[in-house]
Amino acid sequence: MQDILFYIFAALTILPAVALVFSRKSVNSAMLMILSFIGTAALFALLQAYLLAVLQVVVYVGAVIVLFLFIAMLVGAGSPKLAKRDFRNMALASGVFVLLSLFGIAAIAKTGVGTDALPVSPASSAANFGMILFTKYQLAFEITGFLLLAAMVGVIFISKRPDSGDTTTEAE
Repeated sequence: MQDILFYIFAALTILPAVALVFSRKSVNSAMLMILSFIGTAALFALLQAYLLAVLQVVVYVGAVIVLFLFIAMLVGAGSPKLAKRDFRNMALASGVFVLLSLFGIAAIAKTGVGTDALPVSPASSAANFGMILFTKYQLAFEITGFLLLAAMVGVIFISKRPDSGDTTTEAE
């Protein structure tokens, strides 16, 4: 039964992610990303990492997607000018996707995932997750925080529209 659930949740994760790449509208892409994140949360729950499953839904689905939709609507990402697709870019993105997929399949085949019983997830409880996050992965956690701060400043800078009544000139 666990194998069947794994394949269902894996399909729920991968199929919307592939459809997301080829979606032409940003709102549809956000909805497909929500489906993919829910599939990932279900996979976490299947691994008995319930805290990560809940965090996946609350943080990514609840906050990041809402922020993405807000920014997309703020900067007008749904305009026809931005929705134009370039064949070379799509071919390059598809090639990178296939290459990364082959690397992932090769890594799984080399390590033999699924041959032994699943180990207990170290992030199965909040205490274990916090201990690992703030000891072993502390530097990565802090770097991620700074990257998110830089991304937020960049989004604010990009979304700021110039005032039409701005009469400031350079100092003489």
